[in-house]
Amino acid sequence: MSETPDSAVHAVRTYIEQHRATFLGDLAEWLRIPSVSAQPDRAGDVRRSAQWLAAKLTETGFATVEVWETDGAPAVFAEWPSGDPDAPTVLVYGHHDVQPAAREDGWHTEPFEPTVIDGRMYARGAADDKGQVFFHTLGVRAHLAATGRTAPAVNLKLIVEGEEESGSPHFRELVETHAERLAADAVIVSDTGMWSETTPTVCTGMRGVADCEIELYGPDQDIHSGSFGGAVPNPATVAGRIVAALHDETERVAIPGFYEGVTELSDAERALVAELPFDEDAWLRTAKSHGTLGEAGFTTLERVWARPTAEVNGIGGGYQGPGGKTIVPASAQLKLSFRLVAGQDPGKIELAVRDWLAGLVPAGIRYEIVFGAPTRPCLTPLDHPALKAVAGAMSRAFDGAKVRYTREGGSGPAADLQDVLEAPVLFLGISVPSDGWHAPNEKIELDLLMKGVETTAHLWGDLPAALHTAAR
Repeated sequence: MSETPDSAVHAVRTYIEQHRATFLGDLAEWLRIPSVSAQPDRAGDVRRSAQWLAAKLTETGFATVEVWETDGAPAVFAEWPSGDPDAPTVLVYGHHDVQPAAREDGWHTEPFEPTVIDGRMYARGAADDKGQVFFHTLGVRAHLAATGRTAPAVNLKLIVEGEEESGSPHFRELVETHAERLAADAVIVSDTGMWSETTPTVCTGMRGVADCEIELYGPDQDIHSGSFGGAVPNPATVAGRIVAALHDETERVAIPGFYEGVTELSDAERALVAELPFDEDAWLRTAKSHGTLGEAGFTTLERVWARPTAEVNGIGGGYQGPGGKTIVPASAQLKLSFRLVAGQDPGKIELAVRDWLAGLVPAGIRYEIVFGAPTRPCLTPLDHPALKAVAGAMSRAFDGAKVRYTREGGSGPAADLQDVLEAPVLFLGISVPSDGWHAPNEKIELDLLMKGVETTAHLWGDLPAALHTAAR
């Protein structure tokens, strides 16, 4: 079927409007399942959520739908072959588990009883991430209806995990185990958002993270500071010196080798960041903070999105009760985390931190350092044809609006897909900051949700040419 862009937009919107009520009713049904992966007593609900989604994907038309077991919560895999011999393969990632929620946390409505007020659906998981997973079901059907196809223009796969809100502890193993089944030419991650309701944006990258806990041991027990202080090493003092050594006077991380491989922002990227309507005072109010501070030479958004960081997440040791207690404490503790950007290797960061720490700890202090499982950073080049296809599809959904680019300062499992599958990762999300991820009264803007549906309906037809260009 040959259509002009205007007629294609009309056909997609007509189909979506005709099926909107049923789509939202189905989403509400899914949101009623309290799939909280962090709460062991909700394990049955997380499984029920996976089974519900599997049934709905089968109903949508996916030829293959499977619930994949892990050592934790189950994931859902689905596949719909294109039928076109040269069609590229696209894998969509999302998650069906949600954060804990209870009415007494400050919700105005029951968190697992979806409620529509003023064009917004309030429920835990409405934005993060069930709504943004589910818009793909109506999007692919609108794509078929508008083009007259019986199968998508791409070989379409979905992987929807059940433990993202618990840190995705089994996700990389799942991807490695099923790497052949998950193989794709591109990955679409629908677990991000846009700048605002009036500024459509596409995320191009997320930072990675490495974290560690450090235990410092001095005397075998707390000892008298008058009898022994100043003559034996104090682990709490050493903890303070370690923290003080993390950054130099320009707030640059002072660990030798920390910036090795960092992909620097280009002038073009910095110009794109500067285009965004950023209100620093409003951002500070959201941060509940009273001033900005960070690496010299970079703006606040550049620091959050594109620069690596070192943060002290916790520090403790010695007497913490009321009044004074004049001791040299037996131990002290530190918790540190490092946000990483494209080009940094978490394994090398761990080695650099270990070497740096060894040079700071004096004789007479024993220490242990334990790293958690790292998350790699990921970044989509701005000139990648598939990224341009995502932005183009979103622009059509938003009536030709200019689509800008952002990054996200947080971290997620997208990098595992990029790393294991060796495929570019693209982000497609329509949630906005006011949706309140992880907070009371989480919601999704229903008109924006339909824009997400519309974007995917256009995207599946646009991606084949873009991915063939990228492969040349």
